[in-house]
Amino acid sequence: MSKLHIVANRLPYSLKKEADGYELIESVGGLATGMKSVYTEYGGKWIGWSGVNSDELSPKESDAIDQKLLEKSCVTVPLSEQEILEYYEGFSNKTVWPLFHYFTQYVDYSPVNWETYKRVNQRFADRVLEVAEDGDRVWVHDYQLLLVPEMIKSKKPNVTVGFFLHIPFPSYEVFRILPWRMELLKGMLGADLLGFHIYDYERHFLSSVRRLYGYEIAFNEIHADNRIIKADSFPMGIDYAKFKNTSASVMQKTIQERSELHKELEKYFMTSPDRRLILSIDRLDYTKGIPQRLKAFRKFMEKYPEFHGKVTLVMLAVPSRGQVEEYMMLKKEVDELVGNINGTYGNINYTPVWYFYRAMPFENLVELYNMSDVALITPLRDGMNLVAKEYVASRGNQTGVIVLSEMAGVAKEMGEAIIINPINEDEIAEALHRALTMPLDEQKQRMGYLQERIQRYSVYKWAGEFVDALENVKRIQKEFLVKKITNSVFGEINKRYVNAAKRAIFLDYDGTLTAFHKNPQEATPNDELYEILNKLLADQKNTVTIISGRDRYTLEKWFADVPINLICEHGVWLRKHGGEWQTLTNVNNDWMPVIRPVLERFVDRTPGSFIEEKNYSLVWHYRKAEPEQSLIRANELKDELLDLVGNLNLEIMEGSKVIEVKSGGINKGIAANQFIHNGNFDYLMAMGDDWTDEYMFKELPDGAITIKVGIQRTSANYKLESVDAVRKFLRNLGE
Repeated sequence: MSKLHIVANRLPYSLKKEADGYELIESVGGLATGMKSVYTEYGGKWIGWSGVNSDELSPKESDAIDQKLLEKSCVTVPLSEQEILEYYEGFSNKTVWPLFHYFTQYVDYSPVNWETYKRVNQRFADRVLEVAEDGDRVWVHDYQLLLVPEMIKSKKPNVTVGFFLHIPFPSYEVFRILPWRMELLKGMLGADLLGFHIYDYERHFLSSVRRLYGYEIAFNEIHADNRIIKADSFPMGIDYAKFKNTSASVMQKTIQERSELHKELEKYFMTSPDRRLILSIDRLDYTKGIPQRLKAFRKFMEKYPEFHGKVTLVMLAVPSRGQVEEYMMLKKEVDELVGNINGTYGNINYTPVWYFYRAMPFENLVELYNMSDVALITPLRDGMNLVAKEYVASRGNQTGVIVLSEMAGVAKEMGEAIIINPINEDEIAEALHRALTMPLDEQKQRMGYLQERIQRYSVYKWAGEFVDALENVKRIQKEFLVKKITNSVFGEINKRYVNAAKRAIFLDYDGTLTAFHKNPQEATPNDELYEILNKLLADQKNTVTIISGRDRYTLEKWFADVPINLICEHGVWLRKHGGEWQTLTNVNNDWMPVIRPVLERFVDRTPGSFIEEKNYSLVWHYRKAEPEQSLIRANELKDELLDLVGNLNLEIMEGSKVIEVKSGGINKGIAANQFIHNGNFDYLMAMGDDWTDEYMFKELPDGAITIKVGIQRTSANYKLESVDAVRKFLRNLGE
């Protein structure tokens, strides 16, 4: 069975220095919990940094640590203090983190940090390449390792690579700011499956791929050169049972067994039975909206004086990057706001805000979850936010209310929470009042729905679904490979070619013989293409025909000196070599004055698009238009045209970045069959890249060799991935 390897910035163990060496301490984080079951089940390795700078260790200590971790199926990536400073604290947390969270004013564009980021990512990839074998799967995690998927895939294409981003992916307008945007996207596109917490982040990623790389995207499949890459959303869960069971255990402890925090909370409630707790837990980070949260609580105290002395905000702020200027300024602001609120509304017997600037043990967190009436979770931008789910899992009696920012990924799953805009102080103040006055029956109903949903989609379910999706991508890619023309398949096709007495070869032009251009008139044949065609035509057994949607004047000009047959406008016109142009069917263009104004209106509304007029068709081109807008306009145009063409005997054909309206009863399949009628050909071949060529693939007789160019689904027998592959194939025929 193939193994599954995990790649993350940190290993699932931390190291504690003891007198006789280093002790391994198991991590209790959400990622470590979810991944441990997966990579041990599939016999893989976890590749990551140990947490100790390599320049602090002697060779002997380093070897001992590596050996200890290897016994836990962990492979270390050594990083020096300077590398951590530039790769992790630098590019990861001063460039990617603020940009992806929309805090562009904090982004540091240091080329030095970027170079270190690339170098460290390559080191992670090299460690993976040492342990991964063909057929294995590798799951890379998060923004610190955005380049790793491509670094693995380029060296070992037969390894299946998954990547999961645990923070938001920003909109294209924000992402495009980054000078190294193309490199980061290229790195991510090395993965076969890309996972995001919610659809919004997936949508932003696909938008950037479409705009920056121009790849075709069908639903959530990216058609990138010779590969199919899938993007999908997987909302990360928690270890629900762990929180639920710990909560139950904590509440059943005797007074003597309870923690100091638990005793203090109970003393608080005993002295004032009607007092209520609002809980706020976050890392002290500018993305979490902590100052805005405090201001909203102050607004609540202003508007509802009846709650003075009865409501306390318990605010746990876990220290984070304390030496970075933005974080020092943030802590100063938070300290001042807490002091202001407590000074204004507190007295000797009442403190409105209990402020803890430290981390707390797991059991203490569960105690806070269990004993707080409201969870106030208001990040300005958050990939998921598992605190909300942890609070839900810890509520054994099903009471409690969540006031939740719409900017947190988890908001998509928690419609029963009170959803707010984290900038709107008045809205948060009203939400707090609503939460504190909500009837118990309503609380239990809402919490019941939340618990059922979050219990069902735990961190284990999340990990399992991603692994299943990774397998599914392998299956989709294998379907493509089944039709791919490998060396052995080419041998069979070539054998039939050599043994044939009379051959008919149909070749589409744009996207098959030559690459697409933003200006269609720039897609002129080059010397290499002329050489390939002339070689085919030199064989007397070959009848070669270019069958294209192009107009006859363009193709006649480009191939005036080539003894080749031309079928134009998807089958309207035929010119056999040495002959005159003739129509293959009775057509007219009386309908054009009706349709042209519709297309002109869409040209006016879609900058970069234009109309091409052929003898018997009109084409709306949108390759040069803005990708997102043009796709919307294309769908609008198709809908509008469908209402017009029914009574005019017209057809709408959709090609690559074009919509063509033409007379009905004409297509490449009909034209190709008319051409070969009574020709006694014993070898038929057709090649094309888009939807219009499917007619040819379907309607040619059984036994015809039909070849789709690209990786889209097709009725053709075989596939070639690119124009270069087509040219190589044609050049090698007969040799």
